[in-house]
Amino acid sequence: MRKFATLLLAGTVAVSALATAAYAENPMVGGAAMYATKTIVENAVNSKDHTTLVAAVKAGSLVETLQSAGPFTVFAPTNDAFAALPAGTVDTLLKPENKDKLVKILTCHVIGAKAMAADVAKMAMDDGGAHKVKTVGGCELTLKADDGKVTATDENGNVANVTVADVEQSNGVIHVIDKVLLPKM
Repeated sequence: MRKFATLLLAGTVAVSALATAAYAENPMVGGAAMYATKTIVENAVNSKDHTTLVAAVKAGSLVETLQSAGPFTVFAPTNDAFAALPAGTVDTLLKPENKDKLVKILTCHVIGAKAMAADVAKMAMDDGGAHKVKTVGGCELTLKADDGKVTATDENGNVANVTVADVEQSNGVIHVIDKVLLPKM
């Protein structure tokens, strides 16, 4: 009986260590822990690097969508990515009369499937180095992976680098990017 209890305890410790290791693999984003048990929106609101994105998602009435079951892959531009847009662009997009344009831009950052960086790399390799994918917003992104670096190129040729990959969410995955992807308008 004592041997069984020791084995049970050792097994519990091993499972606990594995669970802790799995949790530790999800990266911090914007100074906040990202929890694989929370939705994209529940995690994004805690990232100090994504306050502009969160404000845009709210203004575009996309909160409910990004809290749904998904799965989604979101290429999440940072505040700096939004700040690099021409002066006044973000303020203009956040106005109620520009909601349709804002929604189009935001949904061009979302794929209706869960694609981890390794999945993107495999798809790109299988397609000769670049994989084209349709977004929820109807845009086409070209995904590439080279030397462990993943990029997404929009329809205008703007290249966004994935700076933090594989941030697991309960309804998909976030890849933090350094540029706002834009649809052809």
